Amino acid sequence: MKTSVIISTYNHPKWLQKTLWGYANQSYSNFEIIIADDGSDERTKTVIDQAKHELKQPIKHVWHEDNGFQKSAILNKATIASSGEYLIFTDGDCVPRQDFIATHLAHAQQGHILSGGYCKLPMQLSKDITRDDILSGRAFDANWLAQHGLKSFSSKLKLSLPPSCRKIADILTPTKATWNGCNASTFRENILAVNGHNEKMQYGGQDREMGERLLNLGLKPIQLRHRAILIHLDHSRAYRTKESIDKNLAIRAATKESGIIETPHGIQQAS
Repeated sequence: MKTSVIISTYNHPKWLQKTLWGYANQSYSNFEIIIADDGSDERTKTVIDQAKHELKQPIKHVWHEDNGFQKSAILNKATIASSGEYLIFTDGDCVPRQDFIATHLAHAQQGHILSGGYCKLPMQLSKDITRDDILSGRAFDANWLAQHGLKSFSSKLKLSLPPSCRKIADILTPTKATWNGCNASTFRENILAVNGHNEKMQYGGQDREMGERLLNLGLKPIQLRHRAILIHLDHSRAYRTKESIDKNLAIRAATKESGIIETPHGIQQAS
């Protein structure tokens, strides 16, 4: 199945480079990469140009000018640019384990969305992770990470579970399967059916809101919290504001109450 991985980024070239190393090391290799770039400077382009020579997968760099936090808009542009039948959405600060894409595709089903998990690393460990750590798999070894500063019990649990226990953990977890913008997937036709992301929304649950419209469409979520795994590199969020979060909470509440499927501020309006 032709697959596109859509990776959002903004001025974190070192983190994006580590993320792309993870995609160079996937057990399933038949996919394209779409970089949804929310206005980064030339440093990010340099990383992407280098990756185009190092990775065998095709890479498309979708960029627009920096106009504040416009992740929804650039994700819509990246969706339009994608050619895959199946779309995996993630972020440029999230390094995938070797089985990441294979796991998403193994569980892909018509009429469903997939909700994966992540393990958040502390800042110093995020900085210290090397290319060799990622390619060797050490960066996904719970014991190795614990020795290098990872304290989160939840993160260590996700990474330490043997394959035979991961499905059971996903069944037993009290966490709901939701559309998490750093680790979620579905068929491209479903994203188009809800008109993509709401471009009126800035930081704070804008990914979740699209997921709620996917549920309004009738799709069912599948929990892959302990099976489709990323390590999430730490960073500051200067774009996080109370105003944008409160605004988005109100939009999400309206989405749930109204049962709306298509946003009036999405892909069709942008194109």
